[in-house]
Amino acid sequence: MNTCISLFMALSMHIGLDGNYNSIHPHARCTVDNNITGIFYNSEDSISAYVGREIRFDEYSSLEIGLVSGYEYADIVPMIRYKVGTWFVSPAYEKIKSTGEENIGIVFGWEIGGK
Repeated sequence: MNTCISLFMALSMHIGLDGNYNSIHPHARCTVDNNITGIFYNSEDSISAYVGREIRFDEYSSLEIGLVSGYEYADIVPMIRYKVGTWFVSPAYEKIKSTGEENIGIVFGWEIGGK
């Protein structure tokens, strides 16, 4: 499938993390031969850019893997997101500035748009 540009809107919930995170994510993506690039408003209230690959399992489910920028704790971080229909789940990481504490959590979300 070749589509360039698709617009999305996602709502997310951050589980297992202590920070106060943004849960509204406008998102623009270009998909060419299962290669994906895009930008979105991330959970830290910043713009992130990413590049990666979408692995389709069937008509309704896929796995996205790649690299993403725009997060406070590192310039570039790995990205992985599993999607079923309009729902997604992704691992999450945070490092709390004041204490140096590190937490691992999960982001659950719902995304509409595209195609």
